[in-house]
Amino acid sequence: QVQLVESGGGLVQAGGSLRLSCAASGRTFSSYSMGWFRQAPGKEREFVAAVTRSGVTTYYADSVRGRFTISRDNIKNTMYLQMNSLKPEDTAVYLCAASGRAYAIGDPVLYDYWGQGTQVTVSS
Repeated sequence: QVQLVESGGGLVQAGGSLRLSCAASGRTFSSYSMGWFRQAPGKEREFVAAVTRSGVTTYYADSVRGRFTISRDNIKNTMYLQMNSLKPEDTAVYLCAASGRAYAIGDPVLYDYWGQGTQVTVSS
């Protein structure tokens, strides 16, 4: 079992920045590939970014590439999402997820554990 807890969400103006954290407890954090997803009201869950077990390789949705940066610290058992140049369309609940597969990347079905989410609201 892995427990995931997100933090760092909030209200920010367009063009601003936020840094989300996902703290993991339970089994060895470094054995999981990790991802960030988001879900806006009335919309399906959307892939944002993913990182491999070592943290060396990262993946991004086209909508956030160049603005968001995913990273992880396997000593602190924590994953991060640095979000810059935020837009109103980034408004959503952001969820972190862990997968026992090496390359779950953008498919939510391949993730085994999910956090509860943290709200990000970007005002225009």
